[in-house]
Amino acid sequence: MALPQAARQGYDDVVLVAPVTIPYERHSEQTAHWWLGAALGQLLAQSGLKKADVDGVCVSSFTLGSDTAVGVMQHFQMSPRWLDHIPMGGASGVVAMRRAARAVQCGDASIVACIAGDTNHRESFKNTVSGFSRFSQDAVYPYGAGGPNASFALLTDYYMRHYGATREDFGKLCVAQRDNALRNPHALMKKPLTLEQYMDARVIADPIHLFDCVMPCAGAEGYLVMRREQAEALGLPYVRIRSTIERHNAFPEDAVQHRGGWAMDKDAFYEHAGLTPADVDFMETYDDYPVINVLQFEDLGFCAKGEGPAFIRKNTFTVDGSFPFNTSGGQLSVGQAGAAGGYLGLVQALRQLTGTAGDMQVANARIGLVSGFGMINYDRGICTAAALLERGQ
Repeated sequence: MALPQAARQGYDDVVLVAPVTIPYERHSEQTAHWWLGAALGQLLAQSGLKKADVDGVCVSSFTLGSDTAVGVMQHFQMSPRWLDHIPMGGASGVVAMRRAARAVQCGDASIVACIAGDTNHRESFKNTVSGFSRFSQDAVYPYGAGGPNASFALLTDYYMRHYGATREDFGKLCVAQRDNALRNPHALMKKPLTLEQYMDARVIADPIHLFDCVMPCAGAEGYLVMRREQAEALGLPYVRIRSTIERHNAFPEDAVQHRGGWAMDKDAFYEHAGLTPADVDFMETYDDYPVINVLQFEDLGFCAKGEGPAFIRKNTFTVDGSFPFNTSGGQLSVGQAGAAGGYLGLVQALRQLTGTAGDMQVANARIGLVSGFGMINYDRGICTAAALLERGQ
């Protein structure tokens, strides 16, 4: 017998403000704590708040060593009454927002700082992937597969064989994102990318080539969650939350991952917001590899399963073209700053919806969709999340 479920509540007057990015660096000798602290400092500077005004904190990071969010609070000399640590990789930004919004709505916190950041020492990425999970320690790394490239090569090959995608399709996304990144002062990739260059790039793990892969780096991202009246009192432009979803370990019966948890919750996602995919003005996805972008197009209702290649062929994905997508350039052209990569799309969406995206601004953007995908545990990513956001003013 199916048990009755409570109706989902709206987010009422909870809003998002103050998107910040600490400019990325290819390598850094600073600690993750420094990067997180820099994000918090920038949040305070941008909002006009004092540190004591922030009584809730969400933290995401892979390179804190033996520390967690609790230890970070002692480093920051903060005493929040609400604290969360979100270890969900590319889904962290949306998941942090969900947790923080409900905390503010229920009065468990008044203002929550959501921050994500990682350093990138010369050995950081190697050390992270070698001990990323028990699966990676026992079933992947000892056999010579270091990192997610092999896993995503499997996913990419499966998708290409079953749904007719070509390298040119994935390349079109990468070239478009690079075009968007050239408008972004924070992007580490500063040179144009042509489809010919994409096609000619060296193989990493067939069928994945160089420009299908993100570049690890150091950096941090952040935003604040508060009530609308607080944002107005501070004179801050704000963004409303229309709907969110989150799902973990979806479709474990699939032999090879070709869909994510978004597909389980898509209908409820749009129904809760009173919106459809046609209402979305731009989309920001977690893009550690191009194939994951395509899964998000399909599973979030912009095209049916298997129709991703046709969807790619009919859109430009540039800021000033059809279906503006990963308008900052995404991780594929900005860089992957560890857990901050899970915040990149959300922070960019907040800029779009507060009219502060500069040269990256999508004209007349009112509704944005942000999706996250994280934690490649063995052969697939097991965390998914998404949010529909609306310009507040």
